[in-house]
Amino acid sequence: MKKALAIFGAALFALLPLSACTEGGDGLTTLHINEVTHSVFYAPMYLADSLGYFEEEGIRIDLVNGGGADKVMTAVLSGSAEVGFCGPEAAFYVASGGSSDVPVVFGQLTHRDGSFLLAREEDADFDWSHLAGKEILAGRRGGVPAMTFEYILKERGVTDYTLNFDVEFNNMTAAFLDGTADYCTMFEPVASQVEAEGKGHIVAAVGEASGEVPYTSFIAKKSWLTSHEETATGFLRALLRALRYARTEDASTIAKALKKHFADTSEESLAVSVERYRAIDAWTEDLLMTEESFTRLQDILDAAGELRGGRVDFSLFVESGYARKAQTTL
Repeated sequence: MKKALAIFGAALFALLPLSACTEGGDGLTTLHINEVTHSVFYAPMYLADSLGYFEEEGIRIDLVNGGGADKVMTAVLSGSAEVGFCGPEAAFYVASGGSSDVPVVFGQLTHRDGSFLLAREEDADFDWSHLAGKEILAGRRGGVPAMTFEYILKERGVTDYTLNFDVEFNNMTAAFLDGTADYCTMFEPVASQVEAEGKGHIVAAVGEASGEVPYTSFIAKKSWLTSHEETATGFLRALLRALRYARTEDASTIAKALKKHFADTSEESLAVSVERYRAIDAWTEDLLMTEESFTRLQDILDAAGELRGGRVDFSLFVESGYARKAQTTL
């Protein structure tokens, strides 16, 4: 997948025009965002929309669920999305394509894994050693979810396990419910819903075990960022306001605001999901990726055998100026 993305990216850079935001008759600029999955893990982004923060910046967002970081990056490279929202590892893989207009991280929303590990049976005394000899659904090969999970197991000396990479990211929960694997990682609100239905039991928060990792980031081509600086800055400024709201407001109030983006989920379930993410300190405070966490990400990639092109320089991969400007102009 990494090689395919690199080749595809190089071809697209040569053949396709730059993607452009579209402006409607109401004066709002539509920003097309392809997200890796739809989860309360990304609550601040949905709050910025529901609370009108994006609109106050002259922005309307058009969200598409890509169903995996590889698909998100394909959307950015093809121009169908100006912004990709996924793990930064996807941009690592494209960087080997050789173009100077590679996608870069210009904001980071989450700084730890947001998935929860579900078992088929209750396990009040869960320990990671319980995964020895078990099959786990934790994401696709080369993706941050699966690599972070494997990193946790290696750090704890668990070696006798099987990670099932054969199931598409969006199909993991369905596969688990149909009988595949002994354990499965799920994001909220799905994890809580499965547990409430008695079809699985949450035994661990993966993010608590992984420590800080630059998990989900906003990624765009350098050329787009350069020519749309005000839009990029306004987008991040709205997100900073939403982050403050997500950290301070009552969970039930947040749940009401999230309902627009989770019509089929009860407000009670949304509130539980919000509390779970606040409990593990899922979201950044300033949308900035730190060099320390960037190094940790590369350690995880290296441990998974996915850093074959060598380490990437932080300053060439991350454009922090947009988030810093958003802070100073808020």
